[in-house]
Amino acid sequence: MPNIHIVTDSGVRFSNPRLIKHYPVTILPNEIEIGGKRYKEDIDLSTEDALQLIGMQTRPPKVIPPSESDYAELFAKLSHHYDAIISIHPSRELSESWQNGRRAAQQVSGQCEIAVVDSQSLCAGQGMLIRVAARAAQEEATVEDVIQAVRGAVERIYSVYYVNDLNYLRLNNIMKTSHAILSTKLKIKPFISLEEGKLIVIEKVRTRSQAIERLVEFLVEFLELDDSVILQHRPNISEETRLLQDRLSVEFPGQHFPFTMYSPTMASYLGSTAIGVAVLEKEVDDLDYDF
Repeated sequence: MPNIHIVTDSGVRFSNPRLIKHYPVTILPNEIEIGGKRYKEDIDLSTEDALQLIGMQTRPPKVIPPSESDYAELFAKLSHHYDAIISIHPSRELSESWQNGRRAAQQVSGQCEIAVVDSQSLCAGQGMLIRVAARAAQEEATVEDVIQAVRGAVERIYSVYYVNDLNYLRLNNIMKTSHAILSTKLKIKPFISLEEGKLIVIEKVRTRSQAIERLVEFLVEFLELDDSVILQHRPNISEETRLLQDRLSVEFPGQHFPFTMYSPTMASYLGSTAIGVAVLEKEVDDLDYDF
């Protein structure tokens, strides 16, 4: 069994944070600039405090990922103790983290194998890849098999969000200004999907009840789920999350859908009052079919 260490940044979120405590994972902090002041994500501010502070701003916060030197220093340190390092980053379309990690890996090349992975996702999608990597490190025979398992899972991660703050979408160039103004006048709110690493508007709804139904419809499209989590903006379960869990209990009998707060990094794109779901679809080879 290969001796592998996993690296990621603080924008990550997990469906079950307790599981990660049993795996060799290092999380480097992003810096979040809110209202002209910088904070280390999850260190200087809790997620709850960060989202409350973000909600008071008129402009999105700026996210500063770990630098090339941050990654290089960590990779060099870990290379003395591990056979390989798997560094899992937010989408390169949305963050410079992947580029920083890639350049850092080139500095440390030769000391141990370093795989720098673009998750093509954010937040919970990163967390699901880390779970895949940790599980594969315990089950696969070689480093190459573990890396292949992680890269293969990238294409099976999906997430959608119902977004209230159209101003953040407009300022982040996710939604055109004219569309945001028209949507506000018509009192409709967009659904945002992460596709090929980009945040895009896929449709709009008028009410929260319609949003819940659309989230359920999104989930029932999958034959079987390997991992799933509901993302919300508060630490205690929201009414929307409770309704969503109730609906999903009918569609997926016996399956639990945990919830967690999405990260301040994610809030920098979607604002502080969104709700969404992220899923990891089960591999086709793992599904049982009756012929």
